[in-house]
Amino acid sequence: MDSRLSAPATQRNREPILAVLGRVLPARGAVLEIASGTGEHAVFFAEQLPGLDFQPSDPDPAHRASIAAWMAAARVANLRAPLDLDTTAADWEASAGVASELAAILCINMIHIAPWRAAQGLLRGAAGALGRGRVLYLYGPFHRGGEPTAASNQAFDRSLRSQNPEWGVRDLEVLVAAADAVGFALEEIVEMPANNLSVILRRRAGA
Repeated sequence: MDSRLSAPATQRNREPILAVLGRVLPARGAVLEIASGTGEHAVFFAEQLPGLDFQPSDPDPAHRASIAAWMAAARVANLRAPLDLDTTAADWEASAGVASELAAILCINMIHIAPWRAAQGLLRGAAGALGRGRVLYLYGPFHRGGEPTAASNQAFDRSLRSQNPEWGVRDLEVLVAAADAVGFALEEIVEMPANNLSVILRRRAGA
């Protein structure tokens, strides 16, 4: 039985995301991906950025099975077995075998499909796991100035909240303020296809 799952959005956004990652990630090191979902991004990035070691993770057993299946099919040497990580858990970065010297952390399309405490936990744990100058990369839809950036994002936000009141498109300024509070500086915002954003946060010196 093939456990591989597929998300159509992955095929559409992986090249634009790769273009940003190619600029902001170092050439070498371990990269942790939070909420890897199907695993398609992790496999693709590992194939395209062979100098980096990619560590996928996901709290959903079906997703971890899919990641493992994609790994087995791709046979990519710089891709590790998926971890069971939940950013709402206290000290998740220390308790789940995360590499102590991470070059970066990636989180793609999670923050809006999870409670706000998951985003808070992500920021808090990333601050503990990343050294000075290391990157936390976020991707997804965001409101700006408390307002939707497009009608499609507004409709998406309504749809998410109808499924779960704790979900929803987040306000970028609120997220950046929360990141600043735990030691991250906003380095860059990149406009992406389909009204999404790449948000590059970098761990401050002395934070």
